Amino acid sequence: PPGAEHSEELRLGLVQLLRLLLQRCGPAAAPYLGDIVRVLQATLLDHYAEVRRESCRCAVACAQAMPEHFHMQSESLIKPLMQTISHQHYRVRVDVIQATGTVIQFGNGKSVDDVLSHLAQRLFDEIPKVRHAVTTVIGEWLLHLRDRYSYFHKLIPLLLGSFSDEIPENTELAWTYWEKIGLQWEKENEEDLKDKMDFSVSPSHYPKGVTRPGLGCRELVSRNLSKILPGLCHDLTDWVVSTRVKASQLLYTLLLHVEDHITQHMELLLRTLYQSCLDEESDVVKNSVKAAELIGTFVSPKVSLRLITSAFGQTPKPSCVMVLAAVIRGSPKEILQPHVVQLGNTLSQPGVCQRSEEVFYMEQLLCCVQALIDVCQEDCKEISLQLMKVLVTIMAIPSTQDLKEKVEKTMSSLAEVQQLDSFHCLYKQHITELLEWVSVSCDGWTCYSPEVLQLEVIATHSGPVIGEALEEFILILKMCLQPNKDPQMRLKLFTVLSQLFQKASETINSQGLFPSYLETVIKDILAPNLQWHAGRTAAAIRATAVLCLWALIHCEMLSPKEILKVKDELMPQIIASMDEDSKITRLMACRIVDTFLKACGKQFDEDKFKNTYTEVLKRLDDASCDVRLAAAHTLANWFKCLKDSDVKSTMEGHVEFLYQELLIHLDDPDQNLQNAVLEVLKEGSVLYPDLLVREIEGVVHKHQTPVYCNQLLHHIQSAKESA
Repeated sequence: PPGAEHSEELRLGLVQLLRLLLQRCGPAAAPYLGDIVRVLQATLLDHYAEVRRESCRCAVACAQAMPEHFHMQSESLIKPLMQTISHQHYRVRVDVIQATGTVIQFGNGKSVDDVLSHLAQRLFDEIPKVRHAVTTVIGEWLLHLRDRYSYFHKLIPLLLGSFSDEIPENTELAWTYWEKIGLQWEKENEEDLKDKMDFSVSPSHYPKGVTRPGLGCRELVSRNLSKILPGLCHDLTDWVVSTRVKASQLLYTLLLHVEDHITQHMELLLRTLYQSCLDEESDVVKNSVKAAELIGTFVSPKVSLRLITSAFGQTPKPSCVMVLAAVIRGSPKEILQPHVVQLGNTLSQPGVCQRSEEVFYMEQLLCCVQALIDVCQEDCKEISLQLMKVLVTIMAIPSTQDLKEKVEKTMSSLAEVQQLDSFHCLYKQHITELLEWVSVSCDGWTCYSPEVLQLEVIATHSGPVIGEALEEFILILKMCLQPNKDPQMRLKLFTVLSQLFQKASETINSQGLFPSYLETVIKDILAPNLQWHAGRTAAAIRATAVLCLWALIHCEMLSPKEILKVKDELMPQIIASMDEDSKITRLMACRIVDTFLKACGKQFDEDKFKNTYTEVLKRLDDASCDVRLAAAHTLANWFKCLKDSDVKSTMEGHVEFLYQELLIHLDDPDQNLQNAVLEVLKEGSVLYPDLLVREIEGVVHKHQTPVYCNQLLHHIQSAKESA
């Protein structure tokens, strides 16, 4: 302004002089209050930081010097103070906060509304001393402000917000003030609180390691919560991360104070927690979960569980399940016990446990089960089956190995609280009910049905227990593996069956009962699915069916006696499978035919011998070396069977043709196959040695490697001499 002093030092000296005058003159300076305030309005906005600081001290001195008159002019200082409260120098900010405290303390209390938002902002200040100054000012107002009762609902959140300050000194200061405020309010309202002071009983269940606030503090918060909570819930969804974190910390502190008074605010609280538990900031989620645990501690489960589970009636969000888990964790065992069955039934409903395949949702569902086990312990025996349904469903979703390990650990905990040795004992306890549960809708299953994945878990994760429920299990497979059912679903179930057969003694045949179901498995399940149908999926089903059959043979459950019973149904389809596109199917088919020949080849009629060798012979031209070698091995067994067969005499023409084809393969580029074919011809030479000699002599001059022919001739000659 015109005529202002340009020198910073002189301006500073003038303000210092004004402060000295106020200190010396006291109330005598009252006639000049208007002039003093106008001076301070200007100097509080001075460009020189030290002038601003000195102006703050001067404002304090002015308020203290003439308290009877100051309130008439105090409002004029609020605007310049608030313009300076965000100054870049933290010392200026500290002095402004202290000056604001005194100006309002001695001035007009109505100005509180004008400064609150600015002070709240300073609670986020990165300098601890600034936050310390705010805590002091708020504490003093709550203790000494004339109109403090009108501003409790606005000031209490600011003071309690300092409880979560990262500097212990600030936290301790806030607690000290709060205890004083509570005691003072308690004393001022002694008559009102008489009954509570005389007959108050401490809650039997209280968060561990937490000091219970005094009665005055609890009452203060309880009576003002309805005014505080709506704004706080709004802040919990603010776009600024620090605001959401602070609001979540404050929510926990408030709920700790109001205890069972939480009940009347449950609907608003739950709506807010459902949102804040999905926050991207982990601290907000952590504090929200802690707040939800307090609901479990202080609110009757009859109220809290009804409200939370009613949200499951719509599409339950992961946050609903997260809040429920937290409420369970915070609840006392004896109070939660009457509601255990209801909780188990709710969690095991398809609309809850099968609502989503989202991993985060399933993790929260698992937390719910863990919380129930941790809190209710042996009471979980009542809902053991329901919890197993939930755990099986979680394990059935495609997820990380880490989640599956957590599920297994939770199953072990559930077994432990029931004094069972392992989770396998849980399966043993419930295997029949679990299979009935998944099979209710099995007639309409598709590859998208969650029950298919649940059945896989029950069958593969129960270990030896599945061997005790074969009647139910085989019945489900028989119904679901018919050729008219969904191809992708059948493919999945055949893969499961194949896994079980590979460790049959540890799974499906653990009790030695599977052989009595073998005929059903082969005739009603495997045979229909070996029939040829067009399409890649149909080919994949045939491949897995062949693998299942080979697994049965490999684990020695399909004995020679059993093979005799099923050879007529299976042999044509297995022979047809040797022409599949899949290398592994062709290889397994060759091995299965080889096994069938060993078991019952001597009983083959002429047609079966003919059909078998013609298809196996084609495999000597296969693209896969493994298949060619398996085919050679099968032909060797074919010769052995024919040697002792009644139809040998009628097969001479076929044997001659086979000799001719095999001699061609002695020139195969693969030496392993050459050796294998040589062994086949040696085996076959026993049938018609003279015929074979003629065939060899007719082609030996054409061979690139006549050494094999010579070896064969030598072998035949040696065999004749031995005979």
